[in-house]
Amino acid sequence: MDGFAGKLDEQSDEALAALAAREGSDGAAFTELVGRFRERTWRICYRLLGNESDAHDAAQDVFVALFLQRAKFRGESKYSTWVHAVAVRTCLMQRRSRGRRLRREGTPTGADLDQQPTQRQAPAPGAKLDLVQMLDVLDEEDRAMVLLKYAEGYEYDELAAIFELSVSACKMRVSRAREKIQERYGGAE
Repeated sequence: MDGFAGKLDEQSDEALAALAAREGSDGAAFTELVGRFRERTWRICYRLLGNESDAHDAAQDVFVALFLQRAKFRGESKYSTWVHAVAVRTCLMQRRSRGRRLRREGTPTGADLDQQPTQRQAPAPGAKLDLVQMLDVLDEEDRAMVLLKYAEGYEYDELAAIFELSVSACKMRVSRAREKIQERYGGAE
C-alpha cells in the first residue's frame, strides 16, 4: 500500500473518490481529497455565509458529510461538482437556520413595528454600494448561484449539476437575479 499511497497525488479526483469509498476511516485517499478541496470549499462557504467563523464551521460540516457519504458518489458528474454541491447545500441550510433563529430572536414588539422600515430604499446617487447588500435582494439559492457563477467562475453546466436544474434554467435564474439587482440599484455597476 505504501507504493500506492505515494501515487495518490497523481490520481484523478474521481479515482480517489472510488478508493475513498472502499477505505475505512482516516483513509489516505479521502485525506488526499480533503487536501485538494479544503481551500476552495472554505472559500465557497465564506462567500455564501459572509464570515470566517461560519465558513470554518460549514467547511468542517461539508467534509464530515463527504466522509459519511463517500460511498454515494456515483461518478455522474465531476467529483469537484459533487463536493461543491454538498458545500452549497450545507451553506444554504446554515443560512436558512440562521435566518429563522434571527427572526425568532429579533421579532419586534408591537411598539417597534411602527419604527421598522417597510422597504429598503435604493442608495442615493453616488453612494458607495456594498456587494453583500446588493446580493441580499436575492433569495438564498439565486444568491448562491450568482456567487458561484461570477465570483468562483463556474460554468452553467456545473451550476446545473450543483443545483439539479437544467442549463437553461440556470441561465434564466442568473439572468433574472442580475435583472433584480439592476432594478434595485439602477445604473450603479
